[in-house]
Amino acid sequence: MRLKFDKFLPVFWIGIFAVAFLIIIGRFLVIQVTGEVSGVDIKALADEKRTNEYSIPAQRGSILDRNGMPLAQEHTVYRVYAVLDESYTSDPLTPKHVTDAGKTAAKLAPVLGMEESEISAILSKGMENNKFQVEFGKNGKELTQQEKEEIESLKLPGIYFEEEAIRFYPNGMFASHTLGLTDKKEGVIAGISGVESYYNDILTGVDGHISYQRDKFNVKLLDPKEVVQEPENGDNVVLTLDQKIQTLLEDSLTEVVEQYNPSRISAVVMNAKTGEILAMGNRPSYNPNNLSSVENWYNDVISTPFEPGSTMKIFTLAAAIEEGVWNPNDTFQSGSYKAGENIQKINDHNWGRGWGTISYLEGIQRSSNVAAAKLAYEKIGPAKFLEYLQAFDFDTETGIDLSGEVAGVIQYNYAIEQITTSFGQGTTTTPMQLMKAATAVANNGKMLKPYIIKEITDSDTGKVLQEGQTEVVGEPISSETAKETLRVLETVITSEKGTGYNKYKLDGYSLAGKTGTAQIPNSETGGYMTGRENYVFSFLGMAPADDPELIMYVSVKQPELEDTEPDSAPVSFIFNNVMENSLRYLNIETDEEKTPSIPIVQVPEWQGRTTQDVVASFQKLGIPTEVIGDGENVASINVEQGTEITSHQKVLILTDAPKMPDLTGWALRDVLSLQDLIGFEVNWSGEGYVVTQDLKQGAAISSADVVTVELSSE
Repeated sequence: MRLKFDKFLPVFWIGIFAVAFLIIIGRFLVIQVTGEVSGVDIKALADEKRTNEYSIPAQRGSILDRNGMPLAQEHTVYRVYAVLDESYTSDPLTPKHVTDAGKTAAKLAPVLGMEESEISAILSKGMENNKFQVEFGKNGKELTQQEKEEIESLKLPGIYFEEEAIRFYPNGMFASHTLGLTDKKEGVIAGISGVESYYNDILTGVDGHISYQRDKFNVKLLDPKEVVQEPENGDNVVLTLDQKIQTLLEDSLTEVVEQYNPSRISAVVMNAKTGEILAMGNRPSYNPNNLSSVENWYNDVISTPFEPGSTMKIFTLAAAIEEGVWNPNDTFQSGSYKAGENIQKINDHNWGRGWGTISYLEGIQRSSNVAAAKLAYEKIGPAKFLEYLQAFDFDTETGIDLSGEVAGVIQYNYAIEQITTSFGQGTTTTPMQLMKAATAVANNGKMLKPYIIKEITDSDTGKVLQEGQTEVVGEPISSETAKETLRVLETVITSEKGTGYNKYKLDGYSLAGKTGTAQIPNSETGGYMTGRENYVFSFLGMAPADDPELIMYVSVKQPELEDTEPDSAPVSFIFNNVMENSLRYLNIETDEEKTPSIPIVQVPEWQGRTTQDVVASFQKLGIPTEVIGDGENVASINVEQGTEITSHQKVLILTDAPKMPDLTGWALRDVLSLQDLIGFEVNWSGEGYVVTQDLKQGAAISSADVVTVELSSE
């Protein structure tokens, strides 16, 4: 049996080898025919192994001002690193790794701004730990082209550079909260705040790539089958901001910070006709190129609601005019106001002293809390006043195209809140909400949505892809109400009784506006903070007053004031400087250059006509009149018939039964005009406006009388 088995053993092994051979040959044939091994396409695998493929980064779009000046752009910088592994060197005569740590450190240190010992330690430690390469921390990153070339000129073996992109802001601390910030996520720049975040998808491009085949020595083949997919760069975002107006604002804010050291400042400039934001800034701010010290990350103009104070009276006034309950000559007792037995008393801002019995016009001029409260609570009514607050959108975000907007809250649950809201206390709002509401006053009743994007353009061709549009989002008041509101607000600046008198001045331009002094809630004790400087001082102004082109808001919180300085000093410095220079820069006509917009009318004939007929004729022409006496016929008028006058000029109509009018609030020039008309003698003392008269209202008066009046500017 043994012999028989040994005889067939060679045949057995030959059979085994034959089967194995057939299997292998069969496998090769299958691979040759199918081109696959274990489901893997070997041709594709081979192509992959001998193909180099690189990503071509897309460039992030730039952010520009309205005139094309770059405000944020992608910037190429370099990261330096050192190769330590000797295997990287193929020719000892031309080393490609660091050969001398000490020499390398000595030459790199001055360029990188590092100590020689620090660089030497990094290199030596890397060598000891057999690291292929090392970097040099913060100092070795974001090198400029000049620094790169300086290091290259040292011809140090083993020193190489990696090109990378960063976001660069050419103007440093400039509209920083508006532009926003970026961060790198997996090597891609992405916006995290401001315009950078809101328009991140538009600014971000699509990376391209390049691929080609090469040999084992990494040399491109003669037929490399090269494929190039060009990157799609991000689009550019063009803002409505004007670099020159923004610079005016930034410089003014910085100067106020240096002089008054406030805890917060916010300011914004808007085109009254379009809703475009021309400048916007806050303090504290930051330099987006260097974030080593940042006190405030928030864009307070849109993100930080606060109790606005008396600037809210603009809208209380407008609501009263629209409702037909505004009579500037109606009077009230100023000082304090208690609307009901269980309602807390509110005081005027001069610690409740007030100014006696004054007109509502004077109340607005003096920024009387009592005037605003009585207008809202008694004349308009709480329910109707709330409708106006909502019509002015004080309960919603403005919708501006920026990230991080927060709306204020209308506090209106209790009677005291309904009262204090009228003068800007309790209820909160943002500066941007105030600006949006003010567009209705400046723009004939039409309220505009604020916006900051002028257009989106293709970064390669410059083609405009999308444009910002002026959008009317409400009409809370009529055109007539808006004009009357502007006329009243102009007297806040021009009247000697106004809180803006001699504080807010524009050379060559009229101005309508409202001051604000808002209390600051005390989070520790409840109530409000005390002390002269513990307020938010503000101003909202529109110019030119008759037909505003620009609206500007400024608020300064807790400035450090000298005893002799008015609390408005920091706010007025910013407002006057920026507003006046912006109007001139935009070539807006001064009042002197304008064709008079106030209608010119001709004084009608009055001789031989009844008082009633003459008054009706003047009213039809829109001319305000003051009737002297109660006679049926007109005896004389202080302007000649046929004379051309403006429709705002006051006309005195003397009847044939003259009686002494109430001169309270009259300017001296009006009293003297009455003197010329009747012929009596006038004695006066003081300056400003009439506060007392010795001849009582309603008494008969003739040329034989002597009238004594006292004037005061208080």
